[in-house]
Amino acid sequence: MATCFENFLLIDSNSEFSRDFVTYQNQQFPNKPQHLIVAGENTRHLVKMMFDNLIKDYCYCDFANEISVTELAAYLQEHHQIAGIIIHDLDFHLANDEQRVIFNSLHPVRYLVEITPEGYNYSQIADTFQDNHMSCDSSHLNEADKSLEASLCKLEND
Repeated sequence: MATCFENFLLIDSNSEFSRDFVTYQNQQFPNKPQHLIVAGENTRHLVKMMFDNLIKDYCYCDFANEISVTELAAYLQEHHQIAGIIIHDLDFHLANDEQRVIFNSLHPVRYLVEITPEGYNYSQIADTFQDNHMSCDSSHLNEADKSLEASLCKLEND
């Protein structure tokens, strides 16, 4: 069964998987082309997917580096209100504890994508979300934080 991951962030750790998955998504949902954002280290591959009109946006991120992930989170909060995260199941299962902390900090809505002979299977990650400086979900901000954020944005634009 096809699932539309509109405005989701795809973690790009395997170029072939990412390209195949976004191509599949665009074929399944032709009325919502380029509806995924992709982040990873292979910028050349990400730019090529962007030029091929396969993805909505891309961002460099070294997911082994906490500073890089924090910069990704800031970029996504400023430019995209992502609905969740998509991670290739193999990458998640092979991740060490530090890497899982990073994955579990990105967003409260996280899906694993598994490739099967029948197509793609999706399952929600059961691990607890860890809300911290690496989180790219701004819906967790309380009203005081949102008004402070709005004030800071206003000051930057003045």
